[in-house]
Amino acid sequence: MAKFVLAGRADCQYYAKAELLADYLQKNLPDFRIHKITQHPHVWEEWLKHLCEKNKWSHKTSPIIWRELLDRGGKGLLLGGYNEFLEHAQLYYGVTSSMTTELMKAIAQENLETHIEKELEGEALKGLLSPLQVWITSASAPACYNLIPILTSGEVFGTHTEISITLFDQKEAEENLNMLMSEIRDLVSPFLRSVSVCTRVEEAFLQAHVVIVLDDSTDKEVHSLEDCIRSRVPLCRLYGYLMEKNAHESVRVIVGGKTFVNLKTVLLTRYAPHIAHNVVAVALGVEGQAKAALARKLGTTPSSIKDVIIWGNISGNNYVDLRQAKVYRRESAIWGPPHYSRPVLHLISDSEWVNGEFVATLKKLTATGEQFGAILAAHSIATTLKYWYHGSPPGEVVSLGVLSEGQFGVPEGIVFSMPVKFENGTWEVLTDLKNIEINERIMTRMTSDLIQEKLVALGDLINFQPYQSEADLALKDEKTAVPTTDDNQEGQRESGERKDSMYSDLIQDEEKDLVMSDDVTAVASKDLIPQTVSEKPHSQEPADESEGKSVEQ
Repeated sequence: MAKFVLAGRADCQYYAKAELLADYLQKNLPDFRIHKITQHPHVWEEWLKHLCEKNKWSHKTSPIIWRELLDRGGKGLLLGGYNEFLEHAQLYYGVTSSMTTELMKAIAQENLETHIEKELEGEALKGLLSPLQVWITSASAPACYNLIPILTSGEVFGTHTEISITLFDQKEAEENLNMLMSEIRDLVSPFLRSVSVCTRVEEAFLQAHVVIVLDDSTDKEVHSLEDCIRSRVPLCRLYGYLMEKNAHESVRVIVGGKTFVNLKTVLLTRYAPHIAHNVVAVALGVEGQAKAALARKLGTTPSSIKDVIIWGNISGNNYVDLRQAKVYRRESAIWGPPHYSRPVLHLISDSEWVNGEFVATLKKLTATGEQFGAILAAHSIATTLKYWYHGSPPGEVVSLGVLSEGQFGVPEGIVFSMPVKFENGTWEVLTDLKNIEINERIMTRMTSDLIQEKLVALGDLINFQPYQSEADLALKDEKTAVPTTDDNQEGQRESGERKDSMYSDLIQDEEKDLVMSDDVTAVASKDLIPQTVSEKPHSQEPADESEGKSVEQ
């Protein structure tokens, strides 16, 4: 009995040729047996090196063929590569191969596809044996209640993946968590292996594959914006340490909420540096609000509007960019197939609405968190996770808060919402999009606030100073003659107005610091780089009523 082992890179043409010859010999020779092994191109070299070291062989190419010594045992006898196997077949069996180059390439490609399919099937089986560990922080928050049914539906992680959910919160919330756990079990979801409650900090994120960070609530009061910013640090430091210590090495962390989302995300990346690339902030909630407002104006559905880009601070100074935005399946005089789209800005002739009511609506929603309810928060988190695991729709632009590496001129080291796509289990910033340059003044305003938030949080800056342009400073100088109250009275009044709960919405004066009324959410006008009216030279006349206008809040 002659038993040979044929191993090679899954996309190797010579492996394909040797495989065809080996199959022929096994079919026609009763004492000839062949065992085939394929490896993904990414791991082939490492696998081959380990094999040769183990058996003390010297071979560096694909394929590798050796003979198993069935009658004597031992490590096997190395035959060599394709040429040596062909010579062996000709010498001992009088058989040769006449495969064409085209057929070799076709079989090699088929081998690679088959290998990938087998790997995916294997991963699915592993998922059934070992469920995906999903941890939800602040699990007593309303968003968690709305998130659970989506996670257990099979839509987010796939119908071949079972999940185990751990509800994590403070000890005081344990009773509510136990009630929620019982209700989750009553769902009888085929995709839910188990659900448990954790209130012990040292056990947090054990073997976690996914961590969902929701808004925290506390009774502790703060008296200034700076205190509110610094109050985020202890919990983020703790979470970062525990994720590094307890979570799976490939854990994916997704930060949601409506206050200081970018800041919490950047703090987590600082205190969990080994998983920094896998920590992101959800921006789809703001994106959804913008799409809904546009859909009401256009008389269509929000889902038919694509490629709205959210830049900057998800829960503060951000910029809603409509230059790439398109609308599909809109009933009008012009109708096309499902893939047919039209630019949103070409369909909205009312530029005053775009730069007025639309901007004002988004300012109120994104700055204060009003109407950013539990349902929207849950859906945004679930959709982002779904894209992360299964890819975003082909050709569609998605907004995501990620740690900047200098893309689009954004300073490194801050979390900034920008256009991305999800593919093959990861995300990629779309730096090759056309006509998405951001006005320098708008970019400076957004990045300045994010940089200052980070510096204040880390203790490198004492006071938060909202960015002010030259126009802002000039306006401030004009108001210096306005009478003021006694300094002590004024200080007490400001302190009282700033006092609020640590995790609740910011009060009005804080909103004015974070979101200035003249520059918050900018909406890009037709086919132009964003530019405010005040920045446009007076000698330039716009071609139409909307051209050149980029009204900022």
